[in-house]
Parts: sequence; structure tokens; C-alpha cells
Amino acid sequence: MKKKILGYMVILLLMAGFSMQINSQRVDQLKIASQQEGEGGLLESSAVQGKKVYLTFDDGPSDQTGKILDILKKNNVKATFFVIGKKTETAKKMYRRIVLEGHTLGMHSYSHNYDQIYSSVDAFGKDLKKLEKYLYDMTEVKPFIYRFPGGSSNSCVQDITPYIQFVKKQGWLYFDWNALSGDALDFNVSADQLNANILKDVRKQKVSVVLMHDLHEAGNTAEGLDSLIKTLKKEGYQVLPITKNTKQIQHVSIDK
Repeated sequence: MKKKILGYMVILLLMAGFSMQINSQRVDQLKIASQQEGEGGLLESSAVQGKKVYLTFDDGPSDQTGKILDILKKNNVKATFFVIGKKTETAKKMYRRIVLEGHTLGMHSYSHNYDQIYSSVDAFGKDLKKLEKYLYDMTEVKPFIYRFPGGSSNSCVQDITPYIQFVKKQGWLYFDWNALSGDALDFNVSADQLNANILKDVRKQKVSVVLMHDLHEAGNTAEGLDSLIKTLKKEGYQVLPITKNTKQIQHVSIDK
């Protein structure tokens, strides 16, 4: 009898260990780029020391997200999505797809209501914590890459410092941009012109964080994405996702 009980205990221990291994593997598969070492989950090496471009998309998910992801997949590149809170079934699928395909899922805001978000640091914090929890519930990963609505240099608040202090206290990394397409300024600008705007900025610097938008109205952004990526690669740029090791581009910084 004792041998039989001992046998059952051994079997249970083996099953528990196997279950923990499976769960661990599942979490590893769901890790976003920003939670892994180096660029895109790989240790920093000489292969990624050259000219770098980080493609970022704000305000999604939208009905353009699937098309953007298809183009990124086709070109075998990863990007960064600064998302807001949306509860449609399509949006939920896009959050998960962004993560599962190895892109960085970043936070932008839950409501994207500037008056509400920037009414106080308390309101700002509640909005972001709500988004953080929602994205964790959707993807089982906790994002910590962030972009201020309007950027850290926005004119919605007189002093952005306490908001930056809140972000830093949470352990989040915030990123602005130093290249942009202008796609949210005029939705009628052609895909070719949007790309020309981006390339004009990118060619001036070694490292570029490009601001684009994942919006229904910004269809020309998705339309020109394949051509943009091909041009960047042809000109020798590495197209990478933002990770915890990416040099932060910030319009306003409180670090001295």
C-alpha cells in the first residue's frame, strides 16, 4: 500500500512539473519584444549596430491594423504599436496578434480623451493603469513601453514633469519620435508623399523613431508601408521594434 501511495505521489509530482513547463513555454511564446533582451528579443550584436529605424503606429487597433500586420509579416520586420482601449472583438484579436507576431505592444492611453487624461495626474494615472490591466487581460503580458498622447511636448498641460514622474515611477519607458509622416495632419496626403516625409527625416540621422497612425482615416499609411520598408532596407536601415534596450527619443526629459 505504501509503495502504491508513493507511486501516486511521484506521478503527481511529474505531472505538476510538466504542467509548469508547458505554462512557462506558453508565456515565453507570448512575450513581446519589449520584454526580451536586446532588439527584437536577441542580444545586441554587431548586426544591429548600424542605421536603425523604429516604425511606430499610434491610436490603434483599427480596421487598418490587419493590413499593416500582413505587410510587416510579408517583409519579415517588427514594429511598435502604441494602442488605446477598444473592446470590439476585432480589436481584441488585433492586440493578441500584435503580441503573437513578435511586435511591441505599447501603451498610448485608454480613452485618448486629452481633456480627461490631462485634467490631473490622478486622472492620467487611472487611465493608464486601466489600459495596462486591459492589455494584460487580453494578452497575458504586461506592457511597459509608453507614448504620451500628443507626445511629451504636448500643449495640453503647462508642466508635463509630474506626468513624466508618474510614468517613471511605474517603471515604464516613454518614447516620442524624431521622424514623422504627417498622416494625421491631412488624411488626403498620398502614400508616396507620406513616405517622402518619413525618408526626409530618416536620412538626416542614424537612429529614427517614426510616428505613423493606425487609424481608419489613415489608409494611405498602410498603402505605402510595403514600399517604405523596401526602400529602408535597400538603403541599409535595420527596421526594428522598440525594446527595453532601445535608446529613448524624448522631446521632454527630466533626467539631467
